[in-house]
Amino acid sequence: MTSQHAKDPSPIDAKGLPELEARLREELAFLCYPGKDWVPQREGVTDVVIIGGGMCGMVAWLALTTAGIRNIRVLDRAEAGREGPWLNYARMETLRSPKVLTGPAFGMGSLTFQAWYRAQHGSEAWEALDKIPRPMWMDYLIWYRKALEIPVENGISVDHVEPEGDLLRLTLSGSESGSILTRKLIFATGRDGTGGPNIPGFVRDLPRRLWAHSADEIDFDALKDKRVAVIGVGASAVDNAAEALEHGAAEVRHLIRRKEMPTINKMMGIGCFGFTAGYPELPDEWRWRFMQYSFATQTPAPRGSTLRVSRHPNAYFHFGKSTTRIEEKGDAALVHFADGTSYEADYVILGTGFVIDPMARTEFGDTAGEILLWQDVYTPPEDEQSRDLGQFPYLNPDFTFREKTPGKAPWLRNVYCFNYGASASLGKISGDIPGISEGAAWLSRALAATLYREDLPSHWQGLQDYDTPELQGDEWRPSELGASQPEREDQIA
Repeated sequence: MTSQHAKDPSPIDAKGLPELEARLREELAFLCYPGKDWVPQREGVTDVVIIGGGMCGMVAWLALTTAGIRNIRVLDRAEAGREGPWLNYARMETLRSPKVLTGPAFGMGSLTFQAWYRAQHGSEAWEALDKIPRPMWMDYLIWYRKALEIPVENGISVDHVEPEGDLLRLTLSGSESGSILTRKLIFATGRDGTGGPNIPGFVRDLPRRLWAHSADEIDFDALKDKRVAVIGVGASAVDNAAEALEHGAAEVRHLIRRKEMPTINKMMGIGCFGFTAGYPELPDEWRWRFMQYSFATQTPAPRGSTLRVSRHPNAYFHFGKSTTRIEEKGDAALVHFADGTSYEADYVILGTGFVIDPMARTEFGDTAGEILLWQDVYTPPEDEQSRDLGQFPYLNPDFTFREKTPGKAPWLRNVYCFNYGASASLGKISGDIPGISEGAAWLSRALAATLYREDLPSHWQGLQDYDTPELQGDEWRPSELGASQPEREDQIA
C-alpha cells in the first residue's frame, strides 16, 4: 500500500487546503449534511450545550448536526487555538497514536489528518512521516474547526449547573456572564473532565514553590542547574522529565514505585472495533476486569519519549522507590521513601496522572455527591481491587450520569459524560483518538432518541397536521366496477 500511494497519489496531494476543503464540502453535500432540523424549538432555550471545544467537543458537534440537531452552543474557557491539552500541559514531541488513525473524521476521508497532511505536503512526505508531532495535531484540529465552521465560543467558563424544571440552568463567567437554559449538557472535557490532577498526600505540607503537577504550567527555564525529582514513569512523567533536561536541569531522577519498568501497552494488543463495540455490552465483572488489568499493568511511556530522557547522561531511573512523604529542607525538598532512604531535590514534578472524582467538579456543587459511582454498584474480587477505578461514574449506556439515591437528583439524566470519565462504563470512546468518532456517533443517536421521545406529543401532532399532497388528483381516472366490462386488447386471444 505504501508504494501504491507513492505511484498513484490522491488528487489532493500537494494541491493545498482550499482544494481539500472544496472536496470536503462536496462530500458533505453528498451526505445531505447537515441533517434535517427536526427538534421543536423553545424560546430562550438551547437544545444542547457542549462544554469543551477541543477534539471531543468538536466531533460531538459534528455528530449532532449530522443528526439534524442544530440548536447547539459549544463553550470553551481557553482562547481560540489552545483548546485541549496539546499546547498546554501536553509536552510529548509526538503523539502515541499511529498516524493512520482516522480520529475525529466521523467517517469522512477528507476530514482525516492524513488528508490534511497530504493536501499540503504530498504522498511522499506522508510516507516519510513517522509519528504526528504534537503541535501539528493542534494545527489539524484548528483546521478541522475552520473547515466545518464549528461555532466554538471561547473564553467562556461554565461555573455551575442546576435544574430548573425540566431544563438545566448554566451559570457562566468570562467573555459572557449570566446564565443560559439548556435541555441537555455534554461534558466534552477531556482527560480531567470528571475529576482533576492526582495530588498525592505526601506533598500536603510542601510549599507550592517546590513542586508542580505535570498538568500545571511549569517554568522550565527556572529549572536550569536544578536537581529535579520526577515522581512516576508514565507518559506525562517522562515528557516533563525530558523538558527539564532540555532546559538545562543539573539532573533529573525518576522516582518509581514499581520494581520494574512497564514495557507493554496491553490495551494495544486487543484494540479493534469488536472491543470498542462490545465493551459496553459486557457484564460489570468483565468491564471491571479489563479496565483494572489495564490500570494494574500500566501503559508504558512511548519508546521515543523514554529515549528522549535516557539520552541525557544526567537522567536516572530509580525503581522500588515508593514516596512516603516530602518535607521542606531549607530551599529544597527532601523526599523520603518506604525503604528508609531519601533524596534531596530542588524541585519536584508529580507525574501522577489524573483521578476521577466527581466531587472535584465544582459545576455540580453538592449534587456531585449524588453521582452513582462504580464502587456503589460493584464489589470486585480481592485480587482485582482498585480504588481509582471505583471512583469512575457508573453511567447509563447513553453516556448520562445516574443518581445514587433515586429521586434525589433526577436531572443528572440530562448531563452526558463524553470524556475520560466514561471509560469504565463504555470504554475508550470519548477521549482517546482511536475510538472518538464511534463514541460521537453513539452519543448523537442516544441524545436524538431522547429529544424525540421528550417531544413526542409535538411529533404526533406534526404527523396529523402534515397535509402536503404527493398526488395532485390528475394521475388517475376513476371507473365503476360493473357486470360487464369492455375487454382490453391485451386480454383478447
